[in-house]
Amino acid sequence: MFFLHPPQVRELARFTSLPQRFRTRTTSAWADANRAGRPTDCFLEGPVFDRQGNLYVTDIPFGRVFRIDANGEWTLVAEYDGEPNGMKFLDDATLLITDYKNGLMQLDIASGQVRGYLERRNTERFRGVNDLVFDRSGNLYFTDQGQTGLHDPTGRLYRLRPSGQLDLLLSNVPSPNGVCLSPDESVLYLAVTRGNCVWRVPLLADGSVAKVSQFFTSYGPSGPDGLAADMEGRLVVANPGLGYVWVLNARAEPVWVLRGPEGASTTNVAFGGADRRRLFATDSTHGDVLYADLDVAGLPLHRR
Repeated sequence: MFFLHPPQVRELARFTSLPQRFRTRTTSAWADANRAGRPTDCFLEGPVFDRQGNLYVTDIPFGRVFRIDANGEWTLVAEYDGEPNGMKFLDDATLLITDYKNGLMQLDIASGQVRGYLERRNTERFRGVNDLVFDRSGNLYFTDQGQTGLHDPTGRLYRLRPSGQLDLLLSNVPSPNGVCLSPDESVLYLAVTRGNCVWRVPLLADGSVAKVSQFFTSYGPSGPDGLAADMEGRLVVANPGLGYVWVLNARAEPVWVLRGPEGASTTNVAFGGADRRRLFATDSTHGDVLYADLDVAGLPLHRR
C-alpha cells in the first residue's frame, strides 16, 4: 500500500491480563478446530462497556463472560455451555451475546443466567453467529460467519427488527465478522476476515442494501475482525493476523496504526473512559486487554 501521508504508529499498552486463577491450559472442541488441538487457556473477544465504566469480555472456548472494573480487577459473571463472541447491552441489566454454538443468547449480569434470544431462523440453525450492533431505532445487525471463507463465500448478514422480523441482507460473504455503523447510520461496515478486507454496505430507505463495495483491503495471515467508529466517522479495525488496530479516514487511509506486543492477536475493540477517547483492544493470544488514548471520542453504542 502507498499513502501520501504515512500513518502515525503507536504501541498499545497493557491495561490488564486475565488472572492466573482463571487460566487452565487444556484442549477443547474449540481448540481442536481453531488451534490445531493446542492447549488453550482463553480466547478473549466481545469487549463492551456498561454505564458505570466496567468492561465486559467473552472467553470463547470456555463459555465465560468476565467483568473488568476500572482498576483492572476481573470477576467471572457467567460460565455456561456455549461459545460466546460479540456482546452488546440490551438494557442496563442484560447483555446480548452472539454465541457460535447456540445463536443469539441473553445474559442477566446480576444472576449470571444465560438463556436463548434467537437460536434459529425458520427452524434452521445459524452457521455460527459472530458479532452485532444496534442502531438508534432498535434494529439489530449481526453476522453469521461459521466456517465460511474464500472457498465458501456464503456467510450472512442479518437485521432483526424490533417487531421480530428477521431480514437476510447478505448471503455471499466470505467470512462476515465485525460490524459497526457510520454516525448517520446510512452505512454499515462489515469485516470480511478471510477476504482480508472491510466491506461498505449502504443501508437504503426501503430496508434493502445495494452497491455493496470493498472499502479497505488489508494483508497478512488473518484479516479484519472487530470494528468500531468514532465521532468523526473514522473506522477502527482490529486486525488479529497483524497484531494491529487500524484507524482509517473516509478514504480508508490509515491515520493511526496501533501495534500490539510481539505475537499479539488484536481481535476486537471498544471505546471507553470518561470521554470515550480511550480505545481498548482484546489480545486473544495472551489473554490481555490493551489500550491507547486517541484524539477523537468513539461513537456511543445504542441499545434495543
